[in-house]
Amino acid sequence: MTGKIPATVITGFLGAGKTTMIRNILQNAGGRRIALIINEFGDLGVDGDVLKGCGVETCTEDDVIELTNGCICCTVADDFIPTMTALLERDKRPDHIVIETSGLALPQPLIAAFNWPDIRTQVTVDGVVTVVDSAAVAAGRFAEDHDKLAAQRVADDNLDHESPIEELFEDQLTAADLIVLNKTDLLDAAGLDLVRHEVAARTARKPVLVEASQGAVPVSVLLGLNVGTESDIANRKSHHELEHEDGEEHDHDEFDSFVVALDGVADAQVLIERLRHVIEAHDILRLKGFVAIEGKPMRLLIQAVGSRIDSYFDRPWAAGEPRDSRLVVIGLAGLDRAAIEQAIRA
Repeated sequence: MTGKIPATVITGFLGAGKTTMIRNILQNAGGRRIALIINEFGDLGVDGDVLKGCGVETCTEDDVIELTNGCICCTVADDFIPTMTALLERDKRPDHIVIETSGLALPQPLIAAFNWPDIRTQVTVDGVVTVVDSAAVAAGRFAEDHDKLAAQRVADDNLDHESPIEELFEDQLTAADLIVLNKTDLLDAAGLDLVRHEVAARTARKPVLVEASQGAVPVSVLLGLNVGTESDIANRKSHHELEHEDGEEHDHDEFDSFVVALDGVADAQVLIERLRHVIEAHDILRLKGFVAIEGKPMRLLIQAVGSRIDSYFDRPWAAGEPRDSRLVVIGLAGLDRAAIEQAIRA
């Protein structure tokens, strides 16, 4: 791996805290020039916009590349390979590449892409980091009865009762070299112990587990794993690879994603309470975006996972920048878009 640029793949379910973790990496990069490739699911590149505003000298706006044409695992040839090629042809090549996958992406096809001849000779996968929303797992987001499910999985290797979301969660764990149990500050000792057992039961591999809150993991832990994961991809097959080895492509028809544009918002707290009711009423998995609050010089960033909503003013509106308010809504297929839009704008 000598002379190759190391690349870290950061994956994880919707709202696990990947973007927050990457922001922490940028702010503590120790002078390393880091290039980011960000894959959004949906029409609004919120994560890229957040990271472009980080103000870190070693990661300029030109170093943040967004892939918004769909799940990165489905567009490897069309999007990822050309992006990597262009990045490697730059006069100032990065010291490290960080790739944030969509919460809906299978990590395995992306890792396999590093074996393409033009990339393998220049870049290696330093490691795959899977971020877990510990609070969501402890609340039973992925199964009604974790103990029963774990026992059935141990007893029967052919058990196939998981929903697509469960399979995706397991695929992300299976691909990992390092698993970050994030948001542990929201759990007590018993809840955290439950999450550890749940994660361990869902992958035959045993990656290193670390605990974190607010995505705060030392850069020395996240970068420099030196795994060369692309050479071990055969041992990390996804459910899709195991069940559809006939070449059938997978899709994400089980998910819906759309953008809601808002007019001026007078009161941030009123909006947040309204969003909480809409999320609960329509079982929305993820909601994120930017809002212009009347009389405020800064934009309000909103990130919601289930009924948990985080909001803060992240930066001033730039001169001449449209003060637009847009929210991305992500959920299972069948979302009532008209009703959700009407409820948010009410």
